[in-house]
Amino acid sequence: MSLTIPSPAASTAPSMDTASAGDVPAETLQPRTYQVRTFGCQMNVHDSERMAGLLEAAGYVPAAGELADVVVFNTCAVRENADNKLYGNLGMLAPVKAANPGMQIAVGGCLAQKDREAILKKAPWVDAVFGTHNVGALPALLERARHNNEAQLEILESLDVFPSTLPTKRDSVYSGWVSISVGCNNTCTFCIVPALRGKEKDRRPGEILAEIQALVDDGAIEVTLLGQNVNSYGVEFGDRQAFSKLLRACGEIPGLERVRFTSPHPAAFTDDVIDAMAETPNVMPQLHMPLQSGSDKVLKDMKRSYRSTKFLGILDKVREKIPHAAISTDLIVGFPGESEEDFQATLDVVEKSRFATAFTFQYSKRPGTPAADLPDQLPKAVVQERFERLTALQDRIAAEENARQLGRRVEVMVTARSGRKAEETHRLSGRSQDQRLVHFSVPAGAEVPRPGDLVTVTITGAAAFHLVADPASADDYTVRRSRAGDAWDRSQADSCGAPVPAAASGISGVSLGMPSLPSRGR
Repeated sequence: MSLTIPSPAASTAPSMDTASAGDVPAETLQPRTYQVRTFGCQMNVHDSERMAGLLEAAGYVPAAGELADVVVFNTCAVRENADNKLYGNLGMLAPVKAANPGMQIAVGGCLAQKDREAILKKAPWVDAVFGTHNVGALPALLERARHNNEAQLEILESLDVFPSTLPTKRDSVYSGWVSISVGCNNTCTFCIVPALRGKEKDRRPGEILAEIQALVDDGAIEVTLLGQNVNSYGVEFGDRQAFSKLLRACGEIPGLERVRFTSPHPAAFTDDVIDAMAETPNVMPQLHMPLQSGSDKVLKDMKRSYRSTKFLGILDKVREKIPHAAISTDLIVGFPGESEEDFQATLDVVEKSRFATAFTFQYSKRPGTPAADLPDQLPKAVVQERFERLTALQDRIAAEENARQLGRRVEVMVTARSGRKAEETHRLSGRSQDQRLVHFSVPAGAEVPRPGDLVTVTITGAAAFHLVADPASADDYTVRRSRAGDAWDRSQADSCGAPVPAAASGISGVSLGMPSLPSRGR
């Protein structure tokens, strides 16, 4: 659907690419700036990279701290507070926009796909609303709103173009997301994603591998394969082993050192995938496997087509083939009808699973999902109390599992982000092969690594959410300079306007998205 709604607040200010020399002196023309604010999952993070790429291809430039001419909200609809976050942020921008008539605001993503006209009714100062299926329309909608002085609403019911064909401005040079599919064929009763992103659409393997090769050619050494149910990849073209074949094909790409994927579904997780993980050297010993609940009754009510025994069996097989694998999960507390016995079953499965980390959520009713109409919705106080018990258990397990890493030599890929106590501790940060967060110090006189370089250190400290490595001497610390570190140098030289070293001449940098797990660390 496409709808135009009058918006008196829409900008009539000329933009760099639409104003003529007669409208405004050429020396005063400045490129319009943008900012993309992201809520939600990895799919949203990657979609935001595409939005940034589209805007830059249209002549916009990133806002550097100052007020942006265009603010884009890429929204999530999975959690109840997603609505509050969006409308709260829009409310705060209303007076800002009133004081800056040239400013534009756009809303996209899952909540836009769901709420549609309601966004413009609640926040009439918004200039453009677009859905999950037409991300590529963003620049045109902004220009149309500016030109016509009217808010633009465009929501498609099916995918317009596969998102990976769109320009992408990635966040980091050393690691990136690669979408292998979009949409979902499952019918989990708590989830609104299938209604907002549609049925699963798979990319052809050749397209995926070509995109990975392009990233590697530009300096990336790590990719994360991304899909709503990543291990059901191939369902559209009838190959049940397509995902394991894709993992093995990634192992044949020279220069690609780390391959990850998220998120698989336990019901479709097959032995050929485990074998491919174990037998492909650059597929990392890390697995995110969403449990949601340890109660078979609740799993049935959720329409999760597996039970706790199968889930634990998958973990046993993974650990048999990949002994040092770190496994993470998703958990929902307080699903309608969850009894104390059901909750205890979740605690039991979590104790047995020994997750390295868990993303734990309190169930929230989402209009449009079957679970919203189920009887026996639990009181908030009950859900909160169970949530606290579950997180306390998982925090203990995570601390115990991290303590087992003490004394291990690990290879850490250095990231550009440091811990919140970095100024105090003087430590750098990175991710080990199993995706654990490691804060490490550089011995006096030793080489300081660049983001994208690889450091080998011995773990000397552990907490629930991070590891620490403080080498006693330079003998316990090695740096492997990488192509990704070289790419980082080039990107920094380009961004500062400094000349690129002669060795890098003719090589254009590209900014790639860094997949990471949220962390609480120092």
